[in-house]
Amino acid sequence: MRTPPESPMTDATAGRRFGEGPLSRASALVYTLLVVELLLLTATSPGLVGLVLLDRDAADVPLAAACLLPVGPALSAAVYALHHRRLDLTELHPAAAFWRGYRANFRGVVKLWIPWLVWLAVIGSNLANFAAAGVPRWWAVLSVLIAVAATLWVANALVITSLFEFRARDVARLAAYFLTRSPRTALGNAALLVVAAGLTLVASEVVPALLASVLASVLLLNSRPVIAEVREAFTV
Repeated sequence: MRTPPESPMTDATAGRRFGEGPLSRASALVYTLLVVELLLLTATSPGLVGLVLLDRDAADVPLAAACLLPVGPALSAAVYALHHRRLDLTELHPAAAFWRGYRANFRGVVKLWIPWLVWLAVIGSNLANFAAAGVPRWWAVLSVLIAVAATLWVANALVITSLFEFRARDVARLAAYFLTRSPRTALGNAALLVVAAGLTLVASEVVPALLASVLASVLLLNSRPVIAEVREAFTV
């Protein structure tokens, strides 16, 4: 009896193809976002609870800034995990990547995150007491613009620190440099900031927190020009 010819779909070929299709890639992305979101909530839960319990009062601005302290390292770890995510459904390790990024980037992130929070708390306190201060109206507009610029700067700094190894002062300079060097990234991050602020004002702090992994993925997407130029021009 003649042996039937082997099917072109061998076990090895099937193994290579499984997990590489569009549906599998979409499933891998959703799984990665869900795991990263859960880990983000876990890492930031002390601060998130504090934010929810705080009243929206001028006196609570410094406390709100303190509650945001865990967000920087956690967001950096999320950016790292999303950047290093696998497209193959059979090669997913987002939790390991998250904690690896958290440990590797913690010190570098807090060196930039804490000064930004302090600066933002000062501006927020001044704006909250604007009427009592008796300063010109244009000063409030200038303070808001400074706060927005500082936030766009820290977004660049967070991405650079998460994916590259530079000294904190070099990261600070690169983050400022790319504010004008990559206007598309700045505009994209500004839109992301408006969305996050709008969700917070309309709903509560919980809503942006529940979408934190999606926001982090958009931040990473916006920062592709910055990442590419840093890799090509500032790394060996």
